Amino acid sequence: MKKFLLYTVVIVAVLALIIWKLQTNKKESSARTAEVKEQTSGAVPVQVAKAAYNTFDRDFSANGNFAAVSQVEFSSEVAGRITQLYVDNGSVVHPGMVLARIDNDIVNADLQTAKNNLSQTRTDFERYTKALASGGVTQKQVDDARLQYNNAQSRYKQVSKNIANTTIKSPINGIVNRNNVNVGTYLSLGTKMFEIVDISKLKLVVNVPESQVVNLKMNDKVKVTANVYPEVSYSGKITFIAAAGDATLNYPVEVEVTNVKGKQLRAGMYGTANFSLPEQAPALLIPRTAFFGGLNNNSVYVIDNGKAKTRRVVGGRVFGDKVEVRGGLKEGETVIISGQVNLTDGTPVNAQQ
Repeated sequence: MKKFLLYTVVIVAVLALIIWKLQTNKKESSARTAEVKEQTSGAVPVQVAKAAYNTFDRDFSANGNFAAVSQVEFSSEVAGRITQLYVDNGSVVHPGMVLARIDNDIVNADLQTAKNNLSQTRTDFERYTKALASGGVTQKQVDDARLQYNNAQSRYKQVSKNIANTTIKSPINGIVNRNNVNVGTYLSLGTKMFEIVDISKLKLVVNVPESQVVNLKMNDKVKVTANVYPEVSYSGKITFIAAAGDATLNYPVEVEVTNVKGKQLRAGMYGTANFSLPEQAPALLIPRTAFFGGLNNNSVYVIDNGKAKTRRVVGGRVFGDKVEVRGGLKEGETVIISGQVNLTDGTPVNAQQ
């Protein structure tokens, strides 16, 4: 009796499994049939989106590094040995402050020689000029004397300038960032001596993409932040916008920043320029992928009565994955954003959101 009941249960279970499998196969077959029917109908499945007016935030930020607005590198303009040095690395300097003195004995000797030569050539020129009136000399002799006198004047001015160059003075406010010399160092012409950096004002150099740089103007106010002092906002203004971009269509922009006492930024630090732009009227936007053949082709497919139709549009600014359309398309029209590779003008399509 027990065996009979067990066999009955097994048979019922097997029959139930067979019935379930048959129903499942029937559903799969129906789905495949529907798919084949759709494919044979010629409708191409595509992804679509509607053209719509959207407002967007034009504010943006760009990162870069701070650089000094005023930075001077001194190189020796005369040869000689440093006899006195008044600054070192980190010294604060101001315009006219003496930084160092160079031995000027040789230059003084040159100056005396130039002065004597100037006096002699002036006397000769005056003597020849007077003698010309009486016929004692020729015009050429007078011209030669004038040339020697002019050369002597130029030489005297040059040597006088060299005397001034033996006293090294700072032309700007700033800090001695690098001192390359010591007392006793012998300088040749062009020897690098000091680097002075003024950090009272810095410039933040950032790269701005073409879609954003057209909205910027000289002297626009910019809020600047820095990683080292995240709690501080520095005031800045645009002082330079590049006339030409790089290969990636980014344009260098410089923002001059006034330092804050006690929270001073330094050249080379990392910063962020936060550009705030006025609100703009809503723009008609579509996904960037709607443009088949690239943005420059200015062609999209729209759906008209279930078919794909080519439409020429006037593209505008690019905002991430969206593109502004300035003409050729109306709000609410449906554009195809995926599957264009299988389309030609008039192809039936099956739109999928």
